[in-house]
Amino acid sequence: MENGIIILAAGSSSRLGKPKQLLSYKGKSLLEIATEAAIGTGAKAIVTVLGAYADEISATHQQAGINYVMNERWENGMSTSIHAGLAELLKLNPATENVMIMVSDQAFLTTATLMQLVEEKQHTEYHIIASKYGNTIGTPVLFNKKYFTALMNLSGDTGAKHLIQQHPKDVGTISFEKGDIDIDTEADYDNLTKQQ
Repeated sequence: MENGIIILAAGSSSRLGKPKQLLSYKGKSLLEIATEAAIGTGAKAIVTVLGAYADEISATHQQAGINYVMNERWENGMSTSIHAGLAELLKLNPATENVMIMVSDQAFLTTATLMQLVEEKQHTEYHIIASKYGNTIGTPVLFNKKYFTALMNLSGDTGAKHLIQQHPKDVGTISFEKGDIDIDTEADYDNLTKQQ
């Protein structure tokens, strides 16, 4: 299977007041943690979508094997970053069969978690494989090409979760322990660093 990955890193971290993509955990930025997890999968194409803090992030993150794309419309919501990422991914590798969409603030994300998504896709009939944590399911999430058009048709601040909710009978899940620990506020980050 030809797998591609989109790392969403375009947000403004409005509640935090600074780019959470660059926050450090165990000696690495959150974006580095996400990037290394993605590279470890051996995916044919990996696209990181930048937006709000593109200049700051670009100054410290130029990773070989990663394709960076600027989403000029990032203020119009997460859907625009998914559009930008998927369009670039399909340009890089038109044969892509599955895309994994991940965010850049899940500090406990590993290559193993992403590979679980791929394995679950291989062993089931589901066309969407999502991560389960807390009382919800969400990112990272794998979408088969069956949903590429639907992803491109998302609008506003509607993310991939919308499609997961729309097609419950076509969704498989994997367990992602600590997947619900993401960083939206200073308090979230304080709680994370206390766990180091």
